[in-house]
Amino acid sequence: MTTHVVLVPGFWLGPWAWDEVAGPLRAAGLVPHAVDLPGLSPQSTPESRAAVTREDHLRAVQDVVTGLDGPVVLVGHSGGGALVGEVLDRVHAGVAHVVYVDSGPLVDGARLTPPGPGVGTEIPLPAWDELAAQGSSVDGIDDAGLARFRELAQPQPAAVATTPVQVADPARLDIPATAVCTSISARDLRAVASHDAPFHTELLDVRTLDWVDLPTGHWPMLSRPADLAGVLVDVARSVAPAA
Repeated sequence: MTTHVVLVPGFWLGPWAWDEVAGPLRAAGLVPHAVDLPGLSPQSTPESRAAVTREDHLRAVQDVVTGLDGPVVLVGHSGGGALVGEVLDRVHAGVAHVVYVDSGPLVDGARLTPPGPGVGTEIPLPAWDELAAQGSSVDGIDDAGLARFRELAQPQPAAVATTPVQVADPARLDIPATAVCTSISARDLRAVASHDAPFHTELLDVRTLDWVDLPTGHWPMLSRPADLAGVLVDVARSVAPAA
């Protein structure tokens, strides 16, 4: 039976962000599906992004997952991890394992970005030094990679970030998960992750949780794609049904 790997990007990213991860997954016999989130394609406009809601992003991920036949490894990077956690509240069947890449599921009512007068209808990609100051460094990405990142990134639809997460079904926490720790070590994350600020995460509530350290910046699919793919292959092999 085919094992699928559904790849959900974080802020500003389209399916292109997973290009160098998808190849090794295919070579390992897996089928990757990089999710194209509404408003993040090069064809998007300020008007189209302003109309995108958090529900649109949740539906995009949910539609991919429910359309697959076979076990699914559901992967969320950064803000995509919060989407994955919320999708699990709606969809359990078929999802064999969840991978949070420098991310985690958020508690009910949490927001990725607080609403306020400084938040418009979209959130542009900040300068690299601003990202680093926010804890999202681009360490490990070479100059060509940074240029491609800047060229292909799209402003993030703000409503996706400012709308609170809604989760209620405790069964979401029964699905085994792996936390891939890149910009903070597993040891440090275990010490500080909580329902309270600044993380607002329920990561430590997951019943079965593995930890993997992959030291680099916040975007390992761009800085260490082969190593990230190796982690995902290992996870997929652990959930694949016996022949």
